[in-house]
Amino acid sequence: MEGMRGCPAVAPIDNVYESLAIVKATSTQKYSDISKVRPEIEGTGSFTFFAPSNEAWELLDEDVRNALVSNVNIELYNALHYHMANERLLTKDLKNGMTVTSMYNDLGLHINHYPNGVVTVNCARIIYGNQIATNGVVHVIDRVISAIGNSMQDVIEVNDELTTLSDLAQTSGLLEKLGEPGHYTLFAPTNDAFEKLGSDVLERLQSDKEVLKALLNFHLLDSVQCSEAIMAGTSYETLEGNTIEIGCDGDSLTVNGIKMVLKKDIVTKNGVIHLIDQVLLPDSAKVVMELLGSSQSTFGDMISELGISGNMAADAEYTFLAPLNDVFTDEVMSIDQEILRVILENHVLKNKISLGKLFNGQLLETIAGKTLRVFVYRTAVCIENSCLIRGSKEGANGALHLMKTLLKPADKTMFQILEQNGSFKIFLSLMEAAGLTDVLRQEGSFTLFAPSDKAFASLGARELALLKSNANALKTILLYHFTNGVFIGGGLEFGVTNLLKSLQGSNLKLIFANSTVQVNSVKVPEADVMATNGVVHFVDQALYPEDIPVGSQDLEAVLKKLVSYMQVKYIMGFKYQEIPITFMKTTVSRRVIEGVPEVTRTRYVERQPKFKKVIIEGEPETIKITRVVEGAPSVGRMTKIVSSRQSASNRGSTNIKRKTRRAPPQRV
Repeated sequence: MEGMRGCPAVAPIDNVYESLAIVKATSTQKYSDISKVRPEIEGTGSFTFFAPSNEAWELLDEDVRNALVSNVNIELYNALHYHMANERLLTKDLKNGMTVTSMYNDLGLHINHYPNGVVTVNCARIIYGNQIATNGVVHVIDRVISAIGNSMQDVIEVNDELTTLSDLAQTSGLLEKLGEPGHYTLFAPTNDAFEKLGSDVLERLQSDKEVLKALLNFHLLDSVQCSEAIMAGTSYETLEGNTIEIGCDGDSLTVNGIKMVLKKDIVTKNGVIHLIDQVLLPDSAKVVMELLGSSQSTFGDMISELGISGNMAADAEYTFLAPLNDVFTDEVMSIDQEILRVILENHVLKNKISLGKLFNGQLLETIAGKTLRVFVYRTAVCIENSCLIRGSKEGANGALHLMKTLLKPADKTMFQILEQNGSFKIFLSLMEAAGLTDVLRQEGSFTLFAPSDKAFASLGARELALLKSNANALKTILLYHFTNGVFIGGGLEFGVTNLLKSLQGSNLKLIFANSTVQVNSVKVPEADVMATNGVVHFVDQALYPEDIPVGSQDLEAVLKKLVSYMQVKYIMGFKYQEIPITFMKTTVSRRVIEGVPEVTRTRYVERQPKFKKVIIEGEPETIKITRVVEGAPSVGRMTKIVSSRQSASNRGSTNIKRKTRRAPPQRV
């Protein structure tokens, strides 16, 4: 022991009263003495004493403290008994959510034992625990606790600062729930907090019972979170379904990073209430314009300035496809306002479509009348050329999805895109020579890696003619640039090679790496040019299937110039196979003749048909005609040649049999 020689040792344990001095809870020891509790905690028994620290007594409201001390025989005695249990409970015995029966009228002490090791009693934290005594145990707590008899409903109904909350809880049917047994945390907005919303918003919330219920449930946790146990940056799920983040700023609590808690730890028999000076609006209670956050503020400003949001019906539902702020570059902002208005109208869908309701191949209609296509990949969801990023929200009358880039709805076929671009003349001429131009025009969902004229710059007229002269070779090369399905660069998983089966039959290797799309290691200088029948990626090199050899030296020489990223194999005599064109759609032409069609009417009269019977009497007459042919009878001669093997003795001679046929005489 201190000041004594020998090995280190501990002091012997003492009773609860003396243990209060050991743990430096001298104020509690003094009040125990003057309130006549001392004999009890010095005597026999087994007690648990939750002893307020000296600082806890100083923090107690002075009027309350004076009232206790002035009536030591009743108020102070009862108050100290409420801090005691008639059994020894170590902190390991104090389980989360349990209620310990106190020694004052058997009223309950509400225990919470948190994962971070903090233990609270009526939200008072145990700052020094497990001081074992001969007749029990002492735990020092950081505040004086008071008896609890009210529910959350009781507190809300009598608190003058919470009259608006009480009315709204009554309207939504939530008030009765707050009177039922449970373990809740309520972040209760004051009347001033609701006034900050404005009358229009408050009326809108009150007009929809489901929205109002979601709003109030967003302020309610299904667990007791005392301020002393909250760790900064901890997220908690609300009864509404979404989460809020509770933290600390000095001695104050913050909600979603905002310092808004006016009064904390109002303990009730079914939980704890923290008063806040702002209303927490969940996404489910917001209109679609309110879903826009700071990272989409430019989009929100633009649709307001251009009058798009003003034309949206209050009773209709919409979905915003909102590009992030950095998408609105100086180039974009310099676009003519009428054109920009149409562009942004195509970022507003007519209906409310949440993230979970998007599926591959889905068609979405914008308020500008355009149709947008949805493409779902393993790790991405894309709408036309732009892919969604994390942060989708669902509100009361709409949904919000965050987009990487501006949407560019398709309005041209692949053929029209390439023809109007002007840099794909050779590719188009080869497609025409191969009889494949209709693939570029027909309906469908294709991905095309279109080689520009640069890809064919090394070929002369003779070499191009050689390509065109071999139909199967030409089709093999051209169809290797197509694949079924629409593959957007933004939809590719970073660094993962995707094997796409081409229309020719061999695989294309598509990858997104180093901020570029590559196909067969060939960089794609311009990707995601949307067409009504798919997507076009521009490339400056021709592609060739690595598993297909070439069997002509002349053609090999052409391919060596044309395909520079790989070595084409040469196998003498190899011939290209004909590729079944099963992906080509048959076009049925219909001739429309304008004008009023002529109508021919036929009148049918039903009656019995008339038959006329003709009888010819007497023997039938026979007329005999004799033809007289004059002259001598003619004789015809026919010679028949019969081939046979030549015998060894008669080799070189030919057997000829002759037959003479005499024509029969003609009858006279």
